[in-house]
Amino acid sequence: MTDRNYIELTDKLAAGDELSDEELGALIECEDREAGAYLTQKAIAVREKYYGKKVFIRGLIEFSSYCRNNCFYCGIRRDNKKAERYRLSKEQILSCCETGYRLGFRTFVLQSGEDPYFADEILCGIVRGIRMRFEDCAITLSVGERDRGSYEKLFAAGADRYLLRHETADEVHYGMLHPEEMLLSRRLQCLRDLRDIGYQVGCGMMVGSPYQKTEHLIKDLKLIREFRPEMVGIGPFLPHQDTEFADQKAGSPLLTLRLLSIIRLMHPTVLLPATTALGTADPRGREKGLLAGANVVMPNLSPVDVRGKYTLYDNKICTGEEAAECIRCLSLRVSKTGYEIVTERGDPVTFGSPETP
Repeated sequence: MTDRNYIELTDKLAAGDELSDEELGALIECEDREAGAYLTQKAIAVREKYYGKKVFIRGLIEFSSYCRNNCFYCGIRRDNKKAERYRLSKEQILSCCETGYRLGFRTFVLQSGEDPYFADEILCGIVRGIRMRFEDCAITLSVGERDRGSYEKLFAAGADRYLLRHETADEVHYGMLHPEEMLLSRRLQCLRDLRDIGYQVGCGMMVGSPYQKTEHLIKDLKLIREFRPEMVGIGPFLPHQDTEFADQKAGSPLLTLRLLSIIRLMHPTVLLPATTALGTADPRGREKGLLAGANVVMPNLSPVDVRGKYTLYDNKICTGEEAAECIRCLSLRVSKTGYEIVTERGDPVTFGSPETP
């Protein structure tokens, strides 16, 4: 396929047309520099059409490293006896939010492993505490698979958003990454339940995970196109030394950037993070992500003494920085891309009603 063909596919995608599986596969695998630059240029134009130069910040609070699951790629998996486990108290979580609020954060993301300790009563109490103290903030949860009744209680307590990465939309591939008790069908039902309840929902996948093929990424993109989540989180697969994938090759930052641009064109108003994993894989990964169509960054508000214990993968960045230091550094990095961090909730704009930059 010539670079002209790739450019035509990019124009087709930017015009809102659906690409065939073959066409999506061609864009995913495209390594032509000129065509890649054109794809990025189009993604930036769409991103700025709807969000201008704004970059939204989410304050990430990793509040528990316990997990009942045994995902083969994850450093806090149940059977990793070397993992350092911790739980933050409600008071510690509220203190993180207090620090974040003073620094300008208006969205808090509470993330953990699937820790049975945080049953509905405890987690709802934490959500209510945040909602009462920070009425103008959005509360995002990323605590894995729960039953619909639990999601309903957390929504009633004040949670607005929920992140649940699907990891891969191919059932066979899903089984290669997870133990047999975990099912893709269950993960997708959770996403449907969350949407039906009223959450703003985020999904996403690892790029370059073990055994991943182009056909799997095509299925991921089609899921995003059909489900139209408010948020999509993607990042390169990064191995952890204490998992069975320790010797697997890391995912490609370049392919991750290409997929960010494709997702931006497929779903123009999506909230799209430049992830910590991308910043770990490439020293300028988050900046490059913003210049590929992303519009969200997620600095860590967790206490410094626990950050090094929440290791989903090796060599995670920013584990030793205080929150204020982290946001100063990130603000400087973002400004060098020509964008600007803003202190607002950053809800997704309504498709078809572009915001004036």
